[in-house]
Amino acid sequence: MLKVGVPEAVDPDLLRLLPQGISLELIPLQPERMVEVEFWITPPWTHQSEQQIPFLQGLRVAQATVAGVDGLLRFIPPNVVLCDARGVHTIPTAEWTVAAILAWAKYFPLFDDLRHTGVWARRKEAQERYYALHPPVKRPYPHILCEELHGQRVLIVGYGAIGQAIEARLQPFGVQFVRIARTTRDGVFGVEKLPELLPSADVVVLIVPFTRETTHMIGERELALMKQGALLVNAARGPVVNTEALLAALHQGRIRAAIDVTDPEPLPDGHPLWSAPNLLITPHVAGSTPMFMVRAMEFAASQIGRYLRGEPLENVVTGEY
Repeated sequence: MLKVGVPEAVDPDLLRLLPQGISLELIPLQPERMVEVEFWITPPWTHQSEQQIPFLQGLRVAQATVAGVDGLLRFIPPNVVLCDARGVHTIPTAEWTVAAILAWAKYFPLFDDLRHTGVWARRKEAQERYYALHPPVKRPYPHILCEELHGQRVLIVGYGAIGQAIEARLQPFGVQFVRIARTTRDGVFGVEKLPELLPSADVVVLIVPFTRETTHMIGERELALMKQGALLVNAARGPVVNTEALLAALHQGRIRAAIDVTDPEPLPDGHPLWSAPNLLITPHVAGSTPMFMVRAMEFAASQIGRYLRGEPLENVVTGEY
């Protein structure tokens, strides 16, 4: 009988999603004894997986519960098949990205700050923020208090499943799309075109995997190429953007940004990113919805079924992802 290891902390109701005919081993987040498992469903957090793996013997398959497995690659043995959970975070990450873009377009961060002062007249500060990012030839009448998405050019860097889901959710807003992926295909530019396409984008969305090639994909040169006042959205991994270069661009008023990931991460108390201007930051929360582990366990269940039937597993990681 196939022995399947599952983190002890997983909701017991979710264990019912797993197929019949297996032997479940509930593994503490901090094990104290060796456990025999052939198929391991990893904890969501890398450090918890790293604490568990020394206590697993007989392991042949590690099924991640997250899409990004760069952390797991450090310690998963080469004789163990590692599968990521690509697809589990598609919906919530796409929703976070759209919410972040809308929040900046409608100046929600500013208006939430002003709410605490209780002074209605301070809403005019929105116009000064707008002009700081978009220096005017002349000031129109009346005040500009927010912006529109309609007609904006959105550059999606990393046109995979999540990139496509972001596009689908932004489509009704009447935006124009430019797409970049690792390789050129119909309607999608190759990554080598990034410097050429950055200057015309109003919004740049990063949703690439974290690899050696994507580390610091956005640095001083790329930020300088971005349109004045453009919005950079990082829903990928923190190191995809050079933090020092980002801080400089934000303080110079060159761009604005919305990020759910940081470098370093967790972001230390008092780090300059916390107080940087023109920045909306959330602490890596995009995928953490009530449906996260439901989808993760549903996918793991389908993978166990494939394994039991002798079928090829999906999302097998080769190389860096």
